[in-house]
This record gives sequence, C-alpha cells and structure tokens, in this order.
Amino acid sequence: MTTLERFLTYVTTHTASSEDTSHTPTTDCQFTLSRELERELHELGLSGVYVDEHAYVYGYLPATAGCENKPCIGLIAHIDTIPDFPGENVKPQIIENYDGGDVALGDSGRVLSAARFPHLPGLKGQTLITTDGTTVLGADDKAGVAAIMSALQTMTEEQRPHGRVAVCFTPDEEVGHGAALLDLERLGADFAYTVDGEELEEINFETFNAAGARFAISGVNIHPGSAKNMMVNASHVAIEIDAMLPATDRPEHTEGREGFFHLTEMHGAVDHATLDYIIRDHDAAVFAARKELLRRAEARINEIYGPGTAVLTIRDQYRNMAEVLCGHMEIVELAERAIRRVGLEPVRVPVRGGTDGAQLSFRGLPCPNIGTGGYACHGPYEHITLERLETAKEIVLGILDENCR
Repeated sequence: MTTLERFLTYVTTHTASSEDTSHTPTTDCQFTLSRELERELHELGLSGVYVDEHAYVYGYLPATAGCENKPCIGLIAHIDTIPDFPGENVKPQIIENYDGGDVALGDSGRVLSAARFPHLPGLKGQTLITTDGTTVLGADDKAGVAAIMSALQTMTEEQRPHGRVAVCFTPDEEVGHGAALLDLERLGADFAYTVDGEELEEINFETFNAAGARFAISGVNIHPGSAKNMMVNASHVAIEIDAMLPATDRPEHTEGREGFFHLTEMHGAVDHATLDYIIRDHDAAVFAARKELLRRAEARINEIYGPGTAVLTIRDQYRNMAEVLCGHMEIVELAERAIRRVGLEPVRVPVRGGTDGAQLSFRGLPCPNIGTGGYACHGPYEHITLERLETAKEIVLGILDENCR
C-alpha cells in the first residue's frame, strides 16, 4: 500500500471523539480504524499486535540481528479527530502538480488562499490534499499514523537494521484522554516520539503548564424599579472579573513562550453567571502567579459584593514536559539528526498547547513530539502535501536508523 492510499483510507474513516462521554473511547467509531490498523500491522509482520477494550492499538517490530541491545523506541500517534467540527464523510481533494494559487474547497464557498495561508506558494509542484470545505481532513493526526505505518512497511520490505520498535495508536487525544490508558508496561519502550506536529523541521519538548478555571457568580435579582443598592447583577460582576485580567494576556496577543488567560465560554443572567477560562504558561512560576491573580479577583469581588458572590474553581490539567525532557536531551538530539538527514535544519519550538507526550513523560516515558507536515488543523482549511507526508515518514525512518548506529 502506498503512503497516499494509506492516508486516504485513514482520513475517510470516521473517528471523531466526543466531549460528552466519560468512557474510553468516547466514540465507538474509533474502533473501525483501530481494527484496520490491527489488520495492517499483522500484514506487515509485526508481533504482539493487540487492540484493547479502549481502542488502543499495539504492535512490535523485533530488533534485527546486532541491534538487540539498542534502546526500544516507541512511535505514537492518535486516531481521533476533533469533536467540534465535522469529521464524517470526509471527501479529500487531490491536486497533483499544484500551481501554488487559490483552491476552491468543493462547493462549500470556502477558498484555500495564499492571502490567508502565505505558505501555499511554497507548495507549488507538489501533490496537495485538501478538504471539500465541509469537514476536517484529519491529517491531525492520521498523517502521523500514515507516516509511522509507511515507515514500518519500508523497514520490513528493505530489511533495514533497527532496534526493537514499539507502536501504539491511541484514541481520544483531541479530548485530552489520549495517553491516560496507554499501557506503558505493555508498550515496553525506553523512550518514544509522538508524531503529531505540523512543521517537519520542528521538534517539541516544551509544552504549556495548563489549568482550567471557572467562576460561578451568584447575583441578587430585584425588580429593576426598586433595585437601588440591593441588586447584584451577576452578568455585570462577570464583566468586572474579566476586566481584572490583563487585556494583553489573551491568545490573540501572544506567541512563543508568552502565556495567557483565555475566556472560552460565558453564560449570564441577573441571578447567576459563569466564566470558563483556560490558563497557560511555559514558566512554572508565572503559571502559579496567573492562578493567584484569579484567586485575588475572587477575593476582591467577594469583598465588594459579599461572601460567596464569586466562587472560583481551578483544575490543573498538565505540566510542561520540559521538566522531564531536559534530563533526556539525547533523544531530542537523535530526532534532530534524523531531521538533518532529510535536508532540513531542526528547530526546537515550544508547543503552545499540550501533547500526549506531556502526560507520558510525567508517567515515566520520555516523549518529545515531531512533525507530520500538515497545516491548518481543526477546521475546513486543513491540508497537507504528499511530499511533506513522505518526508515525515523519512524522518521516522531516520530516527530508527540513527538509533541503530
């Protein structure tokens, strides 16, 4: 099977996860792709192929002669797509010898344009794969799945020397569950890579520290004709709370290692209102200060309007995996050598988000992230080129080759 055939099979298989259920997988449709990957791994001759009750897929490529004592590398990618934009009935558009110009996305009225995506002219001459404008493409992260599977196919067909390789494809990454039930003992890797980034030259070993926060605000609803000095309008209090946070510390004003407060949802009436935030920062001390600022806002509101007016709940979500990976830079450097093999200069880029690798690293499996070559994930403008997908495969192969030197 070619890399393109494999990728198209994966993206046209519906695997959207859900935020509305607590079991894993959050959607039964993910098992369809798990079973397809199980079949392919068997065909490639991997050992110990197994799909568990949560749709995790495991498989192992035994070390070749002379490489038995090399570290066991884990390769990980997720099979689900986002729950909040359609991922069913995906109809990819394949444009060979792309001219670098604007592309109409089916009959959706949407256009993939260089004005919005300035990198597009640089893809001229390649085979461009887009959506039809009504769904995601699913390159996040089925490009990662395809890169790993095609690399395994090359390793087996060419009988290239390699240490033991452990593969795991995970469900529910898009809703934060992807690494939670990954059986590290079953995987048996010494370290691993998630293949789930965008730019091919990037390697990620830093993530945000992350938390979610909710303000529940209780108001006092009085007839407006006689409300003076008695009414407490919960919606207005919510506006006051948001105004206590720095207006420049929002996602739309930040980049790189700059953190933020992101108001994700708000509901309000006179008697009750809620504000939901996510808090992000790479620096642990600044992250702690951000949470303290929220606590001070809660205290100030209760001082003004009375105890219990605002109730703040903060839930930590994940930590910066650099805490772990800075002690394992040899695996970052291994990936960098593989990136140089394909003619790119590696760049260490902090993730402005999280990865399965963050949770896995804190569970004891050091796990940086490498790219797939996809663009504009999580929406109808998602796209990739076959050439970039093939390069992602070559980087995976390079990691396995370099490990056996």
